[in-house]
Amino acid sequence: MAFSYDLHIHSCLSPCGDDDMTPPNIANMAALLGLDLIAVTDHNSCRNAGAVMAAAQKMGLPLRVLAGMEVTTAEEVHVVCLFPTLTAAQAAGEEVEAALLPVKNKPEIFGRQRIVGPEEEPLGEVENLLINATSLSIDDLPGFARGYGGIAIPAHVDRTSNSVFANLGYFPDYLDFPVAEVWKPEEFFRDGAHPEVRQGRLILKNSDAHRLEDMKEGGPCPWPGGGPETVEEFLAALFGR
Repeated sequence: MAFSYDLHIHSCLSPCGDDDMTPPNIANMAALLGLDLIAVTDHNSCRNAGAVMAAAQKMGLPLRVLAGMEVTTAEEVHVVCLFPTLTAAQAAGEEVEAALLPVKNKPEIFGRQRIVGPEEEPLGEVENLLINATSLSIDDLPGFARGYGGIAIPAHVDRTSNSVFANLGYFPDYLDFPVAEVWKPEEFFRDGAHPEVRQGRLILKNSDAHRLEDMKEGGPCPWPGGGPETVEEFLAALFGR
């Protein structure tokens, strides 16, 4: 593969995201790391994704930015949803935010949920706590994402919290998840473990960065048996799966 990616990055909109995770800082760090493709995936909202896109464009960076979010299902499983356009992501984001438990954020406990522009200009804060569960079941997520032209990806399936294995006890292969995210695939798949997760799926390894120093230098996209050689070919295949 001729490109590198990180498709799970949080901005300062996520209450657990560092205040330094602003649109220009994210775009600049991605460029310094040599990333060609990133996705902004805040908890249950995509309100800062457009600002990261605009920041990269303003700075003239050769960086493609996807809009997405990390949805917390009713089972408290994290699922990354990516969308082909900002408009689609914003519409999906409105539906997800409406499905959140109506609990107000306490910034002194959970952190601020800052909406900022491409030059770090403050645009407001989200009042309801974004890290809560939504009323959307994991069974709903594949169809939900497809309804907006996107794709749903079970997040960090190998972690001990907020993953399909931690919260459900198994990988729900009866659902249409053609892609899965594995935080440490070299350990998770050691000695042929977890064949039910592979099963022809594209396996992504992302940073789940909440701080600038968590962002990682991207490796080539691990497409089984070869695959797309450019970002555009990869996106066409990803959203076509």
